[in-house]
Amino acid sequence: MARHDLYIERGICDWMQAVKQLIWWLIAGSEGGVNRGRIIETLKKNPSNANQLSESLKLDYKTIRHHLDVLTKNNLVTTMGGSYGKMFFLSPMLDQDYGIFEEIWARIGKNEVKGEKHEDVNK
Repeated sequence: MARHDLYIERGICDWMQAVKQLIWWLIAGSEGGVNRGRIIETLKKNPSNANQLSESLKLDYKTIRHHLDVLTKNNLVTTMGGSYGKMFFLSPMLDQDYGIFEEIWARIGKNEVKGEKHEDVNK
């Protein structure tokens, strides 16, 4: 393997590790992570606006907006459209590395959702 290829491979590994750490922190390591995981899972299946997410996840609109803001600021979600009816999508970064999310979600998130431990307390 050429030295250049090694640097590229190392950079990809560093990138994937950074993405994994970010997802761990936002889903498993911070309050409200289960709700953020539910939002990510829903957006993967169907891009939605905040109101649609609120209805489908049975969470308060303000709670959804808070989590969408967190996910957007951390480049896991992107938007399109104006303020009312703005559509949310997975970012290209998260879409490309969705397997990392699935791995983490399978370990922590789905267990809590199945047990109905998620709460709507503006987390």
